[in-house]
Amino acid sequence: MADWVTRPASVADVEAVAELRAVVLRSDLERLGRYEEQRVRQRLRNGFAPAHTWVIEVDGTFAGCVSLRPAQDAHWLEHFYLAPHLQGSGIGTAVLRELLDQCDRDGTLVRLNVLQGSPARRLYERHGFTLETEDPVDVFMVRQPASAVRTA
Repeated sequence: MADWVTRPASVADVEAVAELRAVVLRSDLERLGRYEEQRVRQRLRNGFAPAHTWVIEVDGTFAGCVSLRPAQDAHWLEHFYLAPHLQGSGIGTAVLRELLDQCDRDGTLVRLNVLQGSPARRLYERHGFTLETEDPVDVFMVRQPASAVRTA
């Protein structure tokens, strides 16, 4: 696995993240008949919250991002994108494990949604996420904190 670090995101990262989102989601969105060149980027720009986002860097270069946004009853794992040439390298698993370990220590429920048919769903299932609801486009998943799972 390549050397990677995370750093807090800033407003200046929005365009790099928007572009990566368009690249990473393109095949799934096209398969679902929902890819629109400008909309895929604008949706990220509209919801970008640097205060809850980390940039993933590999060898000092932008490689991805992830957000963990606090909500009323859980944290939402959002905007988890990794450059295609790094997918499958173990970096995404390591980043996810680090975030989930923190949520476990805090006793925090984590929610996310993933596109129907996305291979990312398998990553989330391996880390304890289970199906909550789904529709023709999105699969909504939830993960109990590990301490809650062990004591239940």
